[in-house]
This record gives sequence, C-alpha cells and structure tokens, in this order.
Amino acid sequence: MLATAAGCGDAGGLEGAGSTPTAVGPARLWPEQTPASSPAFEIGEVNTEVVKGVKVPAGDDIHGVDPVAVVRAEIAASPGDYDGGKAPYRDTAGRMTGCGKGPGQGRCPVLKPYYRDLTGDGRDDLTLGFRLLPGKTTAVRVYTVEKHRLVQVMSWEDALSGVELAGRSLVIRSPSEVAGYEYRLQWTWDRDQRAMLLTHDEMLRTGPRKHSRHPSASPSASNG
Repeated sequence: MLATAAGCGDAGGLEGAGSTPTAVGPARLWPEQTPASSPAFEIGEVNTEVVKGVKVPAGDDIHGVDPVAVVRAEIAASPGDYDGGKAPYRDTAGRMTGCGKGPGQGRCPVLKPYYRDLTGDGRDDLTLGFRLLPGKTTAVRVYTVEKHRLVQVMSWEDALSGVELAGRSLVIRSPSEVAGYEYRLQWTWDRDQRAMLLTHDEMLRTGPRKHSRHPSASPSASNG
C-alpha cells in the first residue's frame, strides 16, 4: 500500500525543496578604521525654503495657492536656469504663457497638482510637478504651510516613469541605464527636520528574469 501511494498519480503531494542554505551573519570590514564623524560630500538631505512672492490665503488652506504662481516664483528666483537662449530650462519659461487656463491645460508645463496630508498635521499639502524643457526631465516639489507661509519641503528633478503618494511618503520611479531595472526613490516626512527626507534609494528589477543556464532537475523516471 505504501509503495502504491508513493507511485504514479500522487499529484499535489508535498515535495522537498532541497537543502536549506546555511545562514551567514554580516561580516564587518576594516574594523580598525576610525568611523567618520562628518559627511564627505554635501548631498542636501534637508531641503526646505520659504517660497517668496506667493501668499497663502486666510485660514492657511493650501488649496487656495495658485500652482502656476508657485512655479513662476521658482523661475523668478533662478533666472540663470530659465532666462536666455542658453538657459537649460528656457522652454519652460516660454511656455508659462500658456498656463492661463491653469495647470495641466494645453502647452502649460505645470502638471496637475495633487493634495494629501503628508506632514501629519491634519491639513493637505501640495505635491507639484512641472516639465523642465526642452529636456525630458520633470521637477517634483512638495509644499506645506508653516506660520502662514508656503514652505517647500522636498525638491527633485529626474526623468520619470512614475510618481506615487503612499501614506506620508512620495515615491518616484525613474528609468535605469541597466536594462530591466528602474530606480525607486522614496521621501518621507520627518517631523524633527520638518522636511521630506530621502529614506529609500534602490534599484529594482522590472523586466522578466533571464532563464537560468543550469538545467532544471530531471523528472522522475517512474512517471507511471
């Protein structure tokens, strides 16, 4: 009876997955080196600034802030990036004249704004994007209101394949030069720094996995 049960037609039964690899703990490298106490490069992890020239309406409702005016204020604050025939984002400034009907309309480079409470204070914050032309990158910004002032708490520019709001985080997906992979960067609100901090930076596979060069295990000779 036991031989019959283990023979042909025993579909759906449990099968062994093979030997389990031995767990290996982390190995500390160069323990004799003195730990660094300061960064080697200025990365700009905390990026906040008050937006000048844009008023917040009474009640500090960020929904009443004009997204187009916010982008115009950034352009005015960085003329070297937007003004002149050699400015890297010259076409962005030129197309701002097409924003009369609001963001996301016609040739306006300002994208549709999104609102969500990212700071946890019970009020919506503003996530804004605008195209950096004539290139193929997009600027992504997050703004909140502090003491009746509009404050930028996150800033990034990249070629985008997707942007997501997840909880109190902003996730940006960008193409990678490595085929089948993409970059995923996540910013999360930090109440101590009063800013959106880059909390995850990773490269993830998006395409199908290549088939293994090793042949799979041969089926049992006794298939019944």
